[in-house]
Amino acid sequence: MPEVLHTLAPVFDAHSRILILGTMPSPKSRQTGFYYGNPQNKFWRVLQTLFDSPPLVTIEQKTAFLLGHRIALFDVLHACEIQGASDASIQNPVPNDFTPILSKASIQAVFTTGKTATRLFETFCAKQTGFSPIYLPSTSPANCANFTFEALVEAYRVILPYLLS
Repeated sequence: MPEVLHTLAPVFDAHSRILILGTMPSPKSRQTGFYYGNPQNKFWRVLQTLFDSPPLVTIEQKTAFLLGHRIALFDVLHACEIQGASDASIQNPVPNDFTPILSKASIQAVFTTGKTATRLFETFCAKQTGFSPIYLPSTSPANCANFTFEALVEAYRVILPYLLS
């Protein structure tokens, strides 16, 4: 299996209140140069619905949206061996360094999208960061058979109290 390096910069600023972490950028995300780049992934639609936002199409719109809502976005892993976008295939995971984000932003909570991201954060990052991850269901096409769109939006409502306080 090929080793894949994380090539996307984290999105955050000093005003970020929550950090949302996926596992590792998918091949499509690496190709498009931004997070949740697979058009079948419901991440951006869930956030748009949650905040009653118009469609987010460009990287600039997505970045402005995240920063405007005080959301930081990154991934748990810096590198791993992975087959395509299959989290189940991950071997030899190497976690990201969250120090730059945590030292500059006022992060109140860390949310992980999917069971693998949650498990990897708990294993490699919780102790070092001082945060226990809060699980969010994955918005990937592979997971959408388990969750309706409405159920995903409802599950993601848990982020709101951290952003509104």
